[in-house]
Amino acid sequence: MTDRRKKVVIIGGGITGLSAAYYLQKKIKDHQLPIDLQLIEATHRLGGKIQTVKRDGYLFEKGPDSFLARKLAATKLAKEVGLGRELVGNEKGKSYILVKDTPHALPDGAVMGIPTKLSPFITTGLFSPVGKLRAAADFFIPKTKNQDDRSLGVFFRRRFGDEVVENLIEPLLSGIYAGDVDRLSLRSTFPQFLHAEHKYRSLIVGMKKLKEIHPQHGDDSEFKKNSVFLTLKEGLQSLVDGVEKAIDPDIITKGIKVEKIYKEDTTYELSLNSGKVIKADSVIVTSPHAAAQSMLSEYKIFEPLKHMPSTSVATVVIAFAQEALQDNLDAMNIAVSRNSDYTITACTWLNKKWPHAVPEGKVLLRCLVGRTGDEAVVDQPDDEIFKIVLEDLKKLITISAEPEFYAVTRWKQSMPQYTVGHHDMLDTMNEQLEKELAGLYVAGSSYEGLGIPECVEQGEDVAKKAVKYVQQL
Repeated sequence: MTDRRKKVVIIGGGITGLSAAYYLQKKIKDHQLPIDLQLIEATHRLGGKIQTVKRDGYLFEKGPDSFLARKLAATKLAKEVGLGRELVGNEKGKSYILVKDTPHALPDGAVMGIPTKLSPFITTGLFSPVGKLRAAADFFIPKTKNQDDRSLGVFFRRRFGDEVVENLIEPLLSGIYAGDVDRLSLRSTFPQFLHAEHKYRSLIVGMKKLKEIHPQHGDDSEFKKNSVFLTLKEGLQSLVDGVEKAIDPDIITKGIKVEKIYKEDTTYELSLNSGKVIKADSVIVTSPHAAAQSMLSEYKIFEPLKHMPSTSVATVVIAFAQEALQDNLDAMNIAVSRNSDYTITACTWLNKKWPHAVPEGKVLLRCLVGRTGDEAVVDQPDDEIFKIVLEDLKKLITISAEPEFYAVTRWKQSMPQYTVGHHDMLDTMNEQLEKELAGLYVAGSSYEGLGIPECVEQGEDVAKKAVKYVQQL
């Protein structure tokens, strides 16, 4: 490395960009490296879709409301910025799948819709006797010889048949991506299912074995046993704030948009909407794929991002006094199958999942609307979306009074769809980047995982790569 100070620029201040900045700064300080760092965020706040609302004693999220405990990257980051004691595990509660007009309890032992206990699966009303017999064929169907990517739908229909896919697996899995299981890539979303089939042949046997090896909770004893999800006492925004406070404020630039990125010899030039041009030795782009492609539209490498689909969704949070509801289901979560005449795709009783976030004697419901093929509702006015959601809720529970308030948040084209071939597309793009645009990296929810831990992990990974690259210049 020459004596000239190098510069790394991170574009995008969501959790991926923040994680990259945090780990880059740490590496620079720990090793006294002659590297300057700058993070540029187009809006006037950091955190992207992570936004916590505090209102009248309630605490709720506009975007993601938690992260998986077993994926440790987010937990590690929270602890590093001094928030370890603020982590909270979810309470346990009953989950249901709504098929047509009938709610069915989620069979005990189901892992992302895959049964690991036979008795609950046999006795559930989710499937007909014929559907159960077809699903049992998983014990005998040989593993797939062709390891090429395929859709979740193709993979699971082969092993379990249509009923199990449409009434159980699809509502649970597609809810994570707001997507269509017959288009979503198995390899890019849930490769563990492919690995389980390859190792154990039967997916039921495989998931049971993997569940025993990898329990569905974190390794930290301070969390409740079997807590699948984690948040922070003051909401996920506190993680964003904690990371931001740990970063030198001179590094962060808000309210400035990067419009174009060009490479001149070994230097990158970034054109800003302020008219200024800044130079960098390495660039980390954590913006959504459509924005990344626009910035780098001069390079054919990024052409596939132009055709990568995204879905629009909306969250609807509704607060009630407890006496206003009669919850006959005693549910904490409901996922809705496509075979149901409902607009909502899922509903969670936040007062049961996160009691610390809701005043005593109150009920807070969080409903989701919008998914691939059913996005028009997201464009409706707030009051219309609320009416639609309320009508759906009244089919499930008795509501005898008006809510205290409701809040609608739209996320337009915010859910990247990892369709079949996504993994191969990324491999090709990264190979070309290394050859033609060395020192430029892309990371974030558009690429290798939507969840907060996956984004944190990507941020840390590209931070390491950027440091290694500039040290070689």
